[in-house]
Parts: sequence; structure tokens; C-alpha cells
Amino acid sequence: MNSSSTFIFFSTLVLGHFLCSAQSSSEQPFGKGVDTAATGQWHKKTFTGEDSWMNLMVPREEVISFALYTSYQNTLKLTAQFYPLLPGETRETILEVQREGKWEKIADATIHELGWSAHFRVENWDQTKDVQYRVRHGEKATFSGLVRKDPVDKETITLASLSCNSRKDRGDRASIVTNLLHKDPDLVFFAGDQSYDHKEHTAAWLLFGKQFRELMRNRPTITIPDDHDVGQPNIWGEGGKVSTIPGAADGGYVLSAEYVKMVERCQTWHLPDAFDPTPIKQGIGTYYTNLTLGEVSFAILEDRKWKSGPAGKIPQQGRRPDHIKNPNYDPKSIDLEGLVLLGERQHTFLAEWGQNWTGAKMKVVLSQSPFAGAATQHGNIKTRLHADMDSNGWPQTQRNHALRLIRKAWAPHISGDQHLGVTFQNGIENWNDGPYCHSSPAIVNTIYSRYWVPKNNAAGNNRNPADTLPFTGEYLDGFANKITMRAYANPKKDKNKGSGYSLIYLNKNTRKIVFENWPSTANIAKGDPPYPGWPITIDQQSNDGRKPLGTLGEITVEGIDKPVVQVVNEVTNEILYTIRAQSSVLNLPVYEKGSFTVKIGKDLPNQKTITSHTIQSKPISVSFP
Repeated sequence: MNSSSTFIFFSTLVLGHFLCSAQSSSEQPFGKGVDTAATGQWHKKTFTGEDSWMNLMVPREEVISFALYTSYQNTLKLTAQFYPLLPGETRETILEVQREGKWEKIADATIHELGWSAHFRVENWDQTKDVQYRVRHGEKATFSGLVRKDPVDKETITLASLSCNSRKDRGDRASIVTNLLHKDPDLVFFAGDQSYDHKEHTAAWLLFGKQFRELMRNRPTITIPDDHDVGQPNIWGEGGKVSTIPGAADGGYVLSAEYVKMVERCQTWHLPDAFDPTPIKQGIGTYYTNLTLGEVSFAILEDRKWKSGPAGKIPQQGRRPDHIKNPNYDPKSIDLEGLVLLGERQHTFLAEWGQNWTGAKMKVVLSQSPFAGAATQHGNIKTRLHADMDSNGWPQTQRNHALRLIRKAWAPHISGDQHLGVTFQNGIENWNDGPYCHSSPAIVNTIYSRYWVPKNNAAGNNRNPADTLPFTGEYLDGFANKITMRAYANPKKDKNKGSGYSLIYLNKNTRKIVFENWPSTANIAKGDPPYPGWPITIDQQSNDGRKPLGTLGEITVEGIDKPVVQVVNEVTNEILYTIRAQSSVLNLPVYEKGSFTVKIGKDLPNQKTITSHTIQSKPISVSFP
């Protein structure tokens, strides 16, 4: 390098450092009045009255607020969330683990000043052992916890699911945390709206961490942002475009791309690497991915990142472009060609994920919102909406396509968002032929309650007479989607007001799935029950509720215990399903007459192929070396 080049090189470094420092120290890096409690001269600001909760000055030994982690494919990813640091304090932090009674440094990281998060990635992580960790900063600040081993030896994997952490209550979440610690879930899922402060994500995220860190510090946790996290009342991301109307129903993001990226960095960096990290418009990233834990594979979706906004695309039939208040409207009039829900990138992901069973016996889909309008009243019990485009029941054609992909893996769908705890079975072509949906109540349900009260207080068709709740059975939602309601937790005028959380149990041997929705104030240790209507137990196969016309005879697989099996219609080339069998003797259901190809393998259906198999075929044996 010659002297001229050297001068240019170091001048560029200095200029780059200056620009980065100027941005991070700017009073308004995200725009006027956004994230004011944690940017600029934050340490000189005074917050009083209703804003006093935003005072982020803490003793310096407490600057590490909480940590989030996942471990997958022998890679540990851990995010340490900091309170804002003072000028002059180091921006470097380290991750240590305890080995043979001594702390050993395994990674270091630089704290990102926009959001105050630090990110550690450790390759070749041993997932067969519990490991104590701690994050250190400076001379005094530490935060410690446990990275759990992969619970492959457990018969039942327990998932806790929560969403909608309303700003109407800034207090602790002690009763919820105590109950969940009593149940000791293997995985915690926060489905969105961890922050309800549309312009103060850092302060609200730190409050969320304070409320739930004792739950998260010792177990893997999935957090995915939703509309309120990124500063919007609702969101239809449309691939990252900029929204230009109040309410954002034209699609896109309201606040700056840097703010959205900060939110996603804080909440999702610790997830397994994205299936396809290619940014969308404005350079906003993606995080949709999968995590296998305890032989259960979880697909993590981004409901709204590509979803079409309704304004200007469908006939407006109410005061708001996303709310239909017209009892006589035609649902087909809003299911238009070109509308998007998950988008093609996530369709590709679901198709590939559904066929890859490496290390998995069961599959589950996680996302923000249900694929149906499973609420009839919004805001209060007197306000009936005929259809709400904020739910994933719209657009209907795209909803059905997503559910068919999920059905192929016999996976249930776990979600939140709607402030109403429900369990229902989706219908696609017919009632009960799609996957189950279980949605958690709001953590705090005092900001915008929703209810399930069908028109004329009518029970659904084919209602199970054993149900304890009156409004169960088969219904059409506001988009004419078929759903079969199993249970709902309508708000009441009590201390819970319909708030709470979910527990889901996945038994890998029996392939039974148990859904529960719990009141926020229940005392599980003392034997308090879940909300009426729960628990609900289903078989894994119930997530493909099509009625079998018959089976493809008995196929005995020798050399592979519990093989992966795929059934393909030879005429249409449609994959009916890909599943991990419960034994080496297969009796595979099909739903129509015809010839079928059966593909078999250890983790993928790619090792043996049987063609022209028909209903009641003669028993055969397939051997693997």
C-alpha cells in the first residue's frame, strides 16, 4: 500500500468512525420524538409523572438487564440486553461459561448503541449438557443463567406461549412468572407486542425484560415482534414499503427503517439463522426460521412482513379500510387476485420445512396471529365487526394456501395477537379438514378486548354436547372461512378480564397434543384450573382432519425405526403429507381413490420409493441396509 492509499484508507476509517459516533449520539437517530429515553443525552433527561417509568438510569452494576438465547445445530446464539450506557463507559462485553467450577471466556461482543443490545454467537456448542453462563461488563456488572441441554430424553415437551403485554399495566408479572416457573416449560414463546409503547421500544423492551427475565434466563426463548413493537396500531408490511396514511392500512411501515431494524435486532437476533436473510425494501431484514428442540421442530413465521394492506385494494365497507361493518357484504369481493399473506418466500420455507424431519418427531408452527377471524366483537362486547383484515383470515385464498402447507406436516398452529384465548380447528375445503389453532389470551387484556359471541347467540353445527361452553361447533368467520370452535376465554368483569397465557404439551411417543389457556391470576401450585373449556387434547394426525377413504395397506420398514414417510398423488403430483411414523409398520391414510407414491427415508423422504400403491394394497416389506 503506497502512502497515498494509506492516507485514504485511514481517513476513511476516521470518517466512518466519526459518522457512526455522530449517528449513535444524535438526539433523534430515529426521527423526532422516537426512542427518546435511550438515545442522545439520555442520561441528562428527567422523566416525571406518567413518564417516570422511562427513567433508565440504574446502578452501574445492574446495566445488563436480561438475556435471550437459543441453541440449535450446535450453535448458541445469545442476546444480552443492556440499559443505556454513559459516555466513557466501555461498549465491549464478554460471555463466560462455567467449566470445572471456573468461569471461562468464550466470546466477546460490541454493544450496539441503537437499542443497547449485544450479540454472541458460539459455534460447536455442546447441546448435550446444561451449562451455566454469565455476561460481564466492566468491573461489576454481570447477568447469569443456564443454557439448557436439548431435552431429547423427555417424553413430553412443554411450550409456554404469551402475547400482548399492554402498557395499561406497568407492574410486575409475578403471578404469571411464578406459575410458569412451577410448570418449568422447555421453551417460551412470546408471539408479539412485547412492547406497546409505539415510540419508546428500548424503554418498554427493558421493562418487558424486567417483568419476565426470571422466566427467560434459564431456558430458550422465542420472541417475535408484532405491530405495536414496531410502532404501529396494525401492520401490513407489503415487503417493506413506506406507509403514507393514518393507521397504515395502505401497507408498509410508519417509522424509520432503522427503528424497525433495531426492534428486530433486539427481539430476534438470538433466533436460529434466517431461512433466507435477503433484506426486503428499506434494507429491513428477515427472521423466519425453524428451531428443533427436544425432537419437536418449530417453524417461526413472519405473519405481516409481506401481507397486503387493504386500503385502496378492496372495497371499503365501514369507517376504516380494515374493518368491514356491513352484514350484507360478499366475502368473495375482498379475496382478490394478487393479494399476499405470507408471501412466496415463506411458502417455499414451509414446503421445505414440512419435508425435512431431521432430529424431529413432531412439528409446530409459531406466528403472531390466527388464520381466521376468531373474534366477533372488538373493543367491547357491543361492537360487532363483520370482518377484520388485521387477522390472517384475509386474504382467504392465501390463508387456505398457508394452511395446506401446514397441514402437510400435521402441525398445529400457535399464535397470539387477538387478545382472546381460543382453540379452534381450521377448515379449508370442508370443516375440520385443516390444522388446529391455539391462541393465547393477552398478558394484560385492558387495552382492547375481543369476544367470541356468534350472531343470535347460536351454537355451531355439530357441536359436541360434552362441551362446557355454549358457543362451540362449526361456524363461518367473517370471511366465510370454516372454523370449528372448541373453546374461548371471553373477558368478564373480574380480576382477569380474559387475560392470561397458554401452555401446550407435545408428547412425542403418543403424539398427543394438549392445549391449555390459563387466567393470569390462577395459582397452579394450589390446584387452580385453567379457563373453562380447557384442557383440550388432540392427536397429531387431527391437524390433517380430512376423512380417510382408506389406507395403502400395510408397509413394514426394516432397518429404520420410525421412518419419515411421504405420500404423493401420482396423478396430481400433490404431496398429501410428510410425517415421522410412530413405528416401522405403516398404515398410511389417503383421502381419495387413485394411485400413490410412497417415499421413505431416515430424516428425509429420499431413500426408498414405492409407486402405484393403491387403497388396500397387499402388505409389503421395505428393507434398508
